Amino acid sequence: MADRVSSGGRTARLRGVVREGVAARAAVGGWHPVEWGCEFAGTALQLGVAFWLVAALESPLSPLNSAIPWPTLRLILIGLGIGALAWLVALSPLGRRSGAHLNPAVTVGFWARGVTHVHDLAGFVLAQFAGATLGALVFVLTADSWAQTAGYARTEPAVGPYTALGIEVTISFLLVLAILLSTSSERIHRWTPAVATLALAVLIPLGGPPTGASMNPARTFGPDLVGGSFPALWVYLLGPIAGALLAATAFPLLTRGRRVLTGKLHHDPRYHSVHANALGPP
Repeated sequence: MADRVSSGGRTARLRGVVREGVAARAAVGGWHPVEWGCEFAGTALQLGVAFWLVAALESPLSPLNSAIPWPTLRLILIGLGIGALAWLVALSPLGRRSGAHLNPAVTVGFWARGVTHVHDLAGFVLAQFAGATLGALVFVLTADSWAQTAGYARTEPAVGPYTALGIEVTISFLLVLAILLSTSSERIHRWTPAVATLALAVLIPLGGPPTGASMNPARTFGPDLVGGSFPALWVYLLGPIAGALLAATAFPLLTRGRRVLTGKLHHDPRYHSVHANALGPP
């Protein structure tokens, strides 16, 4: 029995050493065109389909709009749909390689926690803005009158700009904090896409009526650029970024210094990672 206890203790210590060795792997700097390209394609795909989903539920020309006369229910379905799309991208080869942030606020949150290198902060954010613009362009060209009657899927405040800013800061804070908490747990990190989906299903109905519940600067910028109009764009740039930074600041206070284990919404050790990584091969 003593031998078993001793052996078990040595095994536990060995695992601890291995874990610490893996945890010491920091984010990697440099040029990462493959990861940035995957993030661009994933963002374009997710938001392009998400804009179509908004039109299908919000355009008066759509039969779904009349079939579901309750605005709150439509917003819940939009939140679930956008989250499910992000989940699919995260599980795809694109997301398994880049991490499927699909949102500059999420990348900023990971960067502020030291999980994403500053080089990838820049590369990912540019890829996300470009991907959102492509997604919005394809949406407008294919949805035609549905896009027009759904307001081109833009997010515009129905309240004063500073009130809208406060709402975007708050809901973005909650979204990014949920992602950081999930990716810091060895038990539930693999379920981060599900956590994000549930968070969006709650936050979009809450923030939708007053601001459109963007929580994603690229999501607002793409339709604005394609439409040639930028109503209160600064709210949707500043609000989510400030919320992400607040979430990154609150995270260690709420977790007593727990580290974020992965910069990917779905970590697959078979795929190369440029993010700081405590879960498997880089």
